[in-house]
Amino acid sequence: MAISAKDVMELRKQTDCGMMECKKALTQADGDFAKAIEILREQGLATASKKAGRIAAEGMVYAVAFENCAVMVEVNAETDFVAKNDKFVDFTKELAGVIAEQAPADVDALMTCKMGEGTVDDALKALILVIKENIKVRRFARYEGHCSAYVHGGGTHGVIVKFETSDEVAAKPEFVAFGKDIAMQIAAANPTYLNQEAVPADVLAKEKEIVLAQMANDPKTANKPDAIKEKMAIGKLGKFYKENCLMDQAFIKDGSMDVTKYVAATAKELGGDIKVVEYTHYIKGEGLEKRNEDFAAEVAAAIKG
Repeated sequence: MAISAKDVMELRKQTDCGMMECKKALTQADGDFAKAIEILREQGLATASKKAGRIAAEGMVYAVAFENCAVMVEVNAETDFVAKNDKFVDFTKELAGVIAEQAPADVDALMTCKMGEGTVDDALKALILVIKENIKVRRFARYEGHCSAYVHGGGTHGVIVKFETSDEVAAKPEFVAFGKDIAMQIAAANPTYLNQEAVPADVLAKEKEIVLAQMANDPKTANKPDAIKEKMAIGKLGKFYKENCLMDQAFIKDGSMDVTKYVAATAKELGGDIKVVEYTHYIKGEGLEKRNEDFAAEVAAAIKG
């Protein structure tokens, strides 16, 4: 029978599913709404779609280093309880393996990657059906080469770091420990940039402007010649580098040296060259809107419903 646009819109309104899914379900059900809804529920689409608009800012970040690459992925859910659910954790870890093997370009491409008997999107919808919360794959990063990974707090923070070094150096147990140290440094100190060269010119100009303004307001430096102030401002930028650039930060395990010196010392000890190439640091739920409902009130509302 012919399925009208009005019928499709009505089913979409009832289930929050996509237009094409609704049309297919109605066609399969010969226009029977109840049967179409049942078909969508059996496919996991109705349940997943109804939860899609709910805030997902909890969950976990997972990072892992494989033999030839490192992967980090953030998967979000509505409550922190889900981060401890074995099915959720297993899904996230398996997802990292999919990213490592299939190297998708972005999250949209990842959702179409093969996972189990279907796609990542299929596996996600099946998980939503079991967990009964909105779950979203938010972002991921993937590096090829010699890498290290670190996960903190059961998935509150994750870091992957890429190094440039020889296969011989990378194979040594000491290099593995060194890589973890660098990843932990990033997780703890949260540098904004890799090194001084990575700081954008406009950011430096702004910092310099702030320093000059501070000197203008300080009676001890306000009357100094502009040329002297300029030199002093450049000197004070050193503090900015030490706070914001990984390679200039004090090493968390030995404050007597910075990260650059720690890298050099390790390279010398292992008999090769080591260079920190790039890194990515994820903080779970960073920048996302958080749920602010009272949990007891939510349970009460569910009971009344």
